[in-house]
Amino acid sequence: MRISTKGQVTVPLAIRERLGFLPGTEVEFEIDGEGAYLRRADGLTRGEALVARLRGSATVRMTTDEIMALTRGE
Repeated sequence: MRISTKGQVTVPLAIRERLGFLPGTEVEFEIDGEGAYLRRADGLTRGEALVARLRGSATVRMTTDEIMALTRGE
């Protein structure tokens, strides 16, 4: 991988998916000796980040019991 003239580098898809780096994810660098670590700035896990991204996006007002009844075919 090469750093562009703007100082940019592309994080490979497999790594983005494994770490839950979605578009707009805030990241931070930590310097350690001669190397650096890239990590999520918010400290969320992949699952937490996905839930946070989806929170408030539902268009149907249903209770949890109503949703569970639908998924169970009741």
